[in-house]
Amino acid sequence: MSEIIISILLLVGGSFVLIGSIGLVKMPDFFMRLHGPTKATTLGMACLLTAAMVFFSVRVDGISAKEVLISIFLILTAPISGYMLIKSAIHHKLPASEKTKGKNNIEPD
Repeated sequence: MSEIIISILLLVGGSFVLIGSIGLVKMPDFFMRLHGPTKATTLGMACLLTAAMVFFSVRVDGISAKEVLISIFLILTAPISGYMLIKSAIHHKLPASEKTKGKNNIEPD
C-alpha cells in the first residue's frame, strides 16, 4: 500500500514541477513567469518530500527530520523570495505584458 501512495505522490509532484518549469519558460513577462516557481513548483516539491517522508517512515522507524526541515524551509522561503522579486520588478518599473491582469499594470516610462 505504501508503494502506491509513494508512486502517486511522486507522479503528482513531478507533474507539478514540470508544469511550473514549463510556465517559467513559456509565460510572456516576468510577473507571469514568477507564478511557475513560486506556486506549482513549491507544491510539487511538497509532494516529492511527502513521498520521501512516507518512504523513509516505512523503511526506518520514525519520521525523517531532514524532509520536515526541507519542507519548512521551502514553505517559508518561496513566497518571501517571490514577493521580493516582484517588489524589485515594480521598483525598477519592469514592463508588464498586456495580458497581465491587475489594476497596477506597470507601463514603461
